[in-house]
Amino acid sequence: MNTLLGFPDGASAPAFGRLLRQWRSTRHLSQLALATETGISTRHLSFLETGRAQPSREMVQLLAGMLDVPLGERNTLLVSAGYAPMYGDREVGAQI
Repeated sequence: MNTLLGFPDGASAPAFGRLLRQWRSTRHLSQLALATETGISTRHLSFLETGRAQPSREMVQLLAGMLDVPLGERNTLLVSAGYAPMYGDREVGAQI
């Protein structure tokens, strides 16, 4: 049985949960470490990753901040959780 991010073939977590777990794995953090840093329970974090809980916009922002997710990718997390993106696409040297 092949798995992608711990989910069996044919089964999938909601997009937000998959992305969150991907970023957490990329940063080499356990659920316990991330939960401790963000001040939430490991159970809640697990529920967010598996889709048993829906994150608030503020929770998406908190987790993305703790995981040091780039702003453009934060938009992806927000959209995957059902929220509008917050960050505009601008080139680095663009005038405001």
